[in-house]
Amino acid sequence: MGAKLGSVVGGRARGGGGDDLVETHEINVTPFIDVMLVLLIIFMVAAPLATVDLGVNLPASAVEPSPRPDKPVFVTVKPDLSVAVGEDVIARDTLTATLDAATKGDKNERIFLRADKVVSYGDLMEVMNLLRNAGYLKIALVGLDGRS
Repeated sequence: MGAKLGSVVGGRARGGGGDDLVETHEINVTPFIDVMLVLLIIFMVAAPLATVDLGVNLPASAVEPSPRPDKPVFVTVKPDLSVAVGEDVIARDTLTATLDAATKGDKNERIFLRADKVVSYGDLMEVMNLLRNAGYLKIALVGLDGRS
């Protein structure tokens, strides 16, 4: 019985009974492929939901209006893009000082912003940015009551 039996190391048989171990350098990619397939399915389902090609046609509001304060502060953007606080037309660079005087410096007071239909969305956003830069973060948009 002088013959040595072969030993199995790492899935390979080798002859001899020494202490040398043979390492196999293989990566099991099956879990990686499973994860990639799940991610592919998620993106295939989510991609059509991320694209919206609907035009915007906003209806009039049919919600019960919130109660109005005793002396609301209205900022109006007129068709010629001039800005008015209350009934007084002002220059855009004096908007902060005029609002501070109208609200007595209370930056938490709600500002009611209204604009003519012909005023573009970009022009309205410029006025909103002026209000935000002045520190007035509570801005309410005013519209017509569309309830029937």
